[in-house]
Amino acid sequence: MKLSCLQENLNRGLGIVGRAVATRTTLPVTQNVLLATDRGRLKLSATNLEIAITTWVGGKIETEGAITVPARLVSDLVSSLPPEQIELTVTPRPLALQVKCARFEARVNGTDADEFPPLPTVEEGVVTRVDADTFRSTINQVVFAAATEESRPVLTGVKVEMEGSELIMAAADGFRLAVRRVALEESVAEPIGVIIPARTLQEVNRLLAEQDEPVEVTVTPAKSQVLFRLKNAEVVSQLIQGTFPNYAQLIPQSYQTRTVVDLQAFHRAVRTASIFARDGSGIVRCQMLPGTEGGVGKLVISARAEELGENLGEIDAKIEGEEAKIAFNSRYLMDVLSVMERGEVALETTSPSSPGVFKPMASEGYTHVVMPMFVQW
Repeated sequence: MKLSCLQENLNRGLGIVGRAVATRTTLPVTQNVLLATDRGRLKLSATNLEIAITTWVGGKIETEGAITVPARLVSDLVSSLPPEQIELTVTPRPLALQVKCARFEARVNGTDADEFPPLPTVEEGVVTRVDADTFRSTINQVVFAAATEESRPVLTGVKVEMEGSELIMAAADGFRLAVRRVALEESVAEPIGVIIPARTLQEVNRLLAEQDEPVEVTVTPAKSQVLFRLKNAEVVSQLIQGTFPNYAQLIPQSYQTRTVVDLQAFHRAVRTASIFARDGSGIVRCQMLPGTEGGVGKLVISARAEELGENLGEIDAKIEGEEAKIAFNSRYLMDVLSVMERGEVALETTSPSSPGVFKPMASEGYTHVVMPMFVQW
């Protein structure tokens, strides 16, 4: 193999696939990146056997070929080189990748490409397309609510349902639930539901930053793998097998009090209260006080740490229903308020021991449920 390409393009490509390189593994070759010529371009691939990422780099191909080299070493090497043309040459004995750039030269020992695990391919299945910006905001609003502990594997994933022209994504960790409904660019022929690892969606989300065109999503007929096809990259992931909780049953269908406040004001008040909540079991108290004779009410947000002090903030609120109080974990509050767009947010509550439901007023498709914390008032 012999080719040349720009340092910045190769560096970007290695950064993309590097997210799929295995860190701890019993198969050392998965700590490598596969370099191969493919239809006049350089193809870079990496896999940890759960997720595989492939991207393509434009270049001038002189001789076809392939090699696999240590991902971290070659990535650090390329990123340290000047932004000029790089020449890559594979030498057969010993098998190595020769790297030349300006007045720099290096040799990286490699492994035969045949030893690299076969990359999963998704040729057929249920195919749809979703707008890149819509997909990005949906992942942002849902994926953080997935569990990080492996005690219940299904909760480390995001339930993705497609039916007709609607896409529903839901994540829960036992303390909170995030659900977002959006429209698909291309309807699916048959309804389908799968559990995609949260980490996979986080990697796809990073790649969406430079994506303008719709993302093509393909789920295999056996529901074992999913393929995300982007402009210059492909992500293939194993799906999580199991039964996701019936999240629709976890969303309260009624409320005693509905409080509508400015999102930025709410976020600021919670951020201030969370400074004291850090040393007070992470508890932020919310008290809803309706206005007299239909006037403007207020939402009182407070936190206290026994040894350090306390904080109290008030913001104007439109309150429907009776006076109410509820307490939340400050991190969960910050998380949900951080992913909502500007405008107003509604908080629906029933009692201090019932879940609180957050809904942005500007978007009907997003619902976030947070379990309360039990406190002495």
